[in-house]
Amino acid sequence: MTSGEPDTEPAPGSPVADTGPGGRAEPVGRAGRRSESRWWPYVVFGVVLVILLRAFVVQSFSVPSESMQPTIEPGDRLLVNRFVRGDDVQRGDIVVFDGTDVFPVGSGGDGGSAFGPLGALGRALGGLLALDTGTDYLKRVIGLPGDRVACCDASWRVTVNGVGVDEPYVLPGDRPSDLTFDVRVPEGHLWVMGDHRSASGDSRSYLGRPGGGMVPVDEVIGQVTVRYWPPGRLGSLGGPGPVSTVPLPAGAGQ
Repeated sequence: MTSGEPDTEPAPGSPVADTGPGGRAEPVGRAGRRSESRWWPYVVFGVVLVILLRAFVVQSFSVPSESMQPTIEPGDRLLVNRFVRGDDVQRGDIVVFDGTDVFPVGSGGDGGSAFGPLGALGRALGGLLALDTGTDYLKRVIGLPGDRVACCDASWRVTVNGVGVDEPYVLPGDRPSDLTFDVRVPEGHLWVMGDHRSASGDSRSYLGRPGGGMVPVDEVIGQVTVRYWPPGRLGSLGGPGPVSTVPLPAGAGQ
């Protein structure tokens, strides 16, 4: 090395600089590694945000069964409003609920879900990962707490509090029910049925079992509001229909 000239040899163990255009050195090393690793907090934040949204605001469900045809077809993907819980639903609303303690184990659900025992976080992770444990069900609310629901009247319609209900959402060709019944919905519970009445395992199917097929309002996960897949069927699922207009029986409350 000549006296007065800069030392161009790197010191032992020091980071080696890359040479950029024009021969100018561009530093790398610790600062470079720090800048490259700054992305991970954003990824963590994004994942946590998605989990919270799906746990408490909106959740995506896929539908494998035919029990809600023609309103909802197998393969449809739906968004469920988790702000609408059991005490808020109205007759005619389509809801998703946890059927673990309502319907027998192994009977199979018809909505995509997370692992029920893990609670809200488990549901959120299940929605995030598109898991389906077969414990969540998708049905239409026909009877609210205090309602008397029966089938059928002289015109073979389901009646709610003695009022015969026209149900335009029922699959054409199906009768409102092939099973006759006459039940009073207890407080804190709902009576639910699928739109494809001849292919739906719903409250009618468990009349003789403990709980009588009634769904506790606390098991409602949310109200189905929007179909986002397939694109040709994109949109809201419409209003609850005539069943929503039947008055509650005197003295009944939700």
